[in-house]
Amino acid sequence: MSNEEKNNQTKTSPGQTIAKKNNNESLIVWTGRILVGVIILFFWEWTSGRFFNEFWISKPSLIVERIVDLTVGGDLWYHVGFTLQQAIIGLVIGMVLGTLLGVALASTHWLDKWIYPYMMALYSLPRVALAPLFVVWFGIGMTSKIIMVIAMVIFVAFYNAYEGIKNIDRDLLDMMKTYKANRLKTFTWVVLPSITVWILTSLRLNIGMALIGAVIAELIGSNRGLGYYITYSSGLLDITGVFTGLVLIMIIAVILEQIIVQFEKKLLRYR
Repeated sequence: MSNEEKNNQTKTSPGQTIAKKNNNESLIVWTGRILVGVIILFFWEWTSGRFFNEFWISKPSLIVERIVDLTVGGDLWYHVGFTLQQAIIGLVIGMVLGTLLGVALASTHWLDKWIYPYMMALYSLPRVALAPLFVVWFGIGMTSKIIMVIAMVIFVAFYNAYEGIKNIDRDLLDMMKTYKANRLKTFTWVVLPSITVWILTSLRLNIGMALIGAVIAELIGSNRGLGYYITYSSGLLDITGVFTGLVLIMIIAVILEQIIVQFEKKLLRYR
């Protein structure tokens, strides 16, 4: 075999080099994340009962044991499923309404001037204080909780869509006008691709907001869900139960956020 043939076999394409680099970076990132998590959990487990009273901060081992007990007893999905259901429904509705409203206001001159100050006024309202009103207006069932989630989500979606429209390159819009493209084609070819990143960003931010809204609504009044479980455990001074509910909420948020991240990577491969 000639030296030229050997060199050709050892050569790698630029795509293979980039893929290998990305895999190495991903490995380093996930290794670092796992290591940080292990250090935090170890420090918490070690200090609880030594430097801090175990009654006040519980232990990771006790929380894992409680999650196992809830799973075996069938109560885990009973609470998690209820919170997740209303969080996802409210998230979807709030994202759709907020995005459409942001696009509509940013695309119209006078409507924007008239309504935008009122959106800021509504955004300044503490949604936590509205939770009891939602219960009075819509009852103690799932409807009031979904509306609470929508109230938490809609403004983040609105402002991201609004800013996304405002930051579109005006040269692209002028070019579409030059080619006499109608509004549908302009929206499909220019507006939607330009605000996709903004929409995905608001979706990632709203995962936490949706869970917070669902839990707040359950704290006000519910007979199931993670918010109810936290309230119930708090009433019994069951600190492990309280931390278990909080840890489950964080786990759900991380899983949903990672799903959105993977979807974003596939959707925005050009970035």
